[in-house]
Amino acid sequence: MRIFLVRHGDADAEIPEGLGDEARALTAKARANIAQHFTSLSERMGPISLILTSPLVRTVQTAQILSFSTKHEGLLRVHRCLLPDMPVGAVEPVLKDNNDENLVLVGHQPSMGALAAHLLGMQSFPKPVNPGTVIAMEWPDTPTSTEDQVPGEKGENPPAQHLKFLFYAAPGQQVLDVIQ
Repeated sequence: MRIFLVRHGDADAEIPEGLGDEARALTAKARANIAQHFTSLSERMGPISLILTSPLVRTVQTAQILSFSTKHEGLLRVHRCLLPDMPVGAVEPVLKDNNDENLVLVGHQPSMGALAAHLLGMQSFPKPVNPGTVIAMEWPDTPTSTEDQVPGEKGENPPAQHLKFLFYAAPGQQVLDVIQ
């Protein structure tokens, strides 16, 4: 199982009249830049089973661009656990329910950085999670102990704190296979 954490692209600074922050859309430049960025990562990401996104406009647009750029033909769903104010632990049931899938989670900062740190067992994620950044991780094949598993029945879920870091890709920067 692979997990790709994606921060939405650059959004328009202006809030649409009569609407809230949740209605801010991606800028035209951001749409073009992240499409190119995601296309360049497509082969590295491999097949994607499911894309989950925060319901805010900018994340849904980012998820749609990622889906198109990676030629993903599977599901793209909105999920509340990716809202900006949700705690990191809110995503654990999603991971448990999809423990044999390659997932893309499209959300916001600081939650994407905090989630990456949580899943990798770090105090904080050591790199900036700028708009359009992709952080890739993979569950090990077998848990090291039952204490390390995502909540659920023994033996059925991947470990929660021993994920393998795969890559970090910020738009316009070299992809990193190691972070420090």
